[in-house]
Amino acid sequence: MPRSTPNHERNLALLVAGAFFMEFLDGTILTTSIPVIARSLGVGAARAGITITAYMLVLAVLIPLSGWIAERSGTRRVFISAIAVFTLGSLACALSGSLLELTAARIAQGVGGAMMVPVGRLAVLNSTPKERLVAAIAYLTWPALTAPVIAPLLGGAITTYASWHWIFIINIPLGIIAMVAAWFLVPATASRIGKPLDWRGFALVGLGLGLLAYAASAASAAHADWRAVAAEAIAGTAFTAGAIIHLRRTLNPLLEFSPLATESFRIAHTTGSVFRLTVSAVPFLLPLMFELAFHWSPIRAGSLVLLLYLGNVGIKPLTTPLLRWFGFRPVMLAATASLAVSLLLSSALTSHTPLLAICTLMVFSGAARSVGFTAYNTVAFADVDQGAMNRANTLASTLQQLAAGFGIALGAVLLQTALGFRSLETGLGAASAGIDPYRFSFLALAALSILAALGAARASSDIGLAARPQRA
Repeated sequence: MPRSTPNHERNLALLVAGAFFMEFLDGTILTTSIPVIARSLGVGAARAGITITAYMLVLAVLIPLSGWIAERSGTRRVFISAIAVFTLGSLACALSGSLLELTAARIAQGVGGAMMVPVGRLAVLNSTPKERLVAAIAYLTWPALTAPVIAPLLGGAITTYASWHWIFIINIPLGIIAMVAAWFLVPATASRIGKPLDWRGFALVGLGLGLLAYAASAASAAHADWRAVAAEAIAGTAFTAGAIIHLRRTLNPLLEFSPLATESFRIAHTTGSVFRLTVSAVPFLLPLMFELAFHWSPIRAGSLVLLLYLGNVGIKPLTTPLLRWFGFRPVMLAATASLAVSLLLSSALTSHTPLLAICTLMVFSGAARSVGFTAYNTVAFADVDQGAMNRANTLASTLQQLAAGFGIALGAVLLQTALGFRSLETGLGAASAGIDPYRFSFLALAALSILAALGAARASSDIGLAARPQRA
């Protein structure tokens, strides 16, 4: 096992962050490329959307299984195997000649991605002392922040100037490099017999989360059947409720809720989940507002959204000092409140707003996202015992995947709700201006962020003390 030093921990975190970025980018970049892929395969864009849905479903169903598999087979073996499956799936995607082949290849990618993300993070958590956790988590945070922001612009550029196949081809050399690096950097943990697989829990969790993921994907479609979405969401909620009851009663549950008894973990996945929901909705809403409401070109819209990334990167050098100076509660509160302010300001944007003001707002919003993600993701594991890290990481990965997936669906539902109000007003003879759907959506997200800020304010003053960076 490689000796745990700051340099080794940094290199391991960078490796896992690179694998995360490959997986996150691949999961989001396809959205802008669906029309081109559909034409290439001779199908409608709506039918081609199954490639996105299938990927999301596999992630939702298999992520809860990742902790059990890592325990049985060892972290390094599972992580390298997951990268290999994802890379081979990418090759199969690039070689696909029909929608059926591409969907099957996307399912294979989903299998790899479902293991790659949580198991990779587990390797980092097990190798990093609590006092250096902030720096490690900062590396793991940037892929989730960056991929949704640059995906629309990058996807449009690849499909315009090259071919959609390159979306998947670029993963192949990256995957090979990652597998070689993982062999040297990821500690080899011994496989254990461990507890038997909770098959009933796996079935209930898979059905519940799978239906909820499908409902979220359907809700974000251009012409959603809202009655079907509601039925899927209700069924998914029922199965999930049944899963929770089973998991609380069974002796060896697939997912354990004991980490929620720890305040830092609980805050990170209650208040933090609301934060993630709102953050995930923003890159979905902004391009639509810029393109459809302001009538700007896709390149201009994508370039402005890219400024979120500039805010993410620009604030990074200050994240650790902020946590060192103030601690987790003030930083979480400030980041969440800043996100609420940025959403309130976004609701006031018009096509006549000075471009410099919009650019400044994008950078400010990106900085709030970055600081909040790092603080919530770090504090989640600050007070978790090392022996419980696998259980906590599996539950955290499942909850975070749900929050990220439902963020886009939340944005779509808010838009459709506002459009429904506008139609109702028009039918009643109201003013033609009606309710602006984007203003309504950003105001609703701001209200959610304010609720999250109130949750952060209620945290203990010494929350996450074990992981707080120390003064030199």
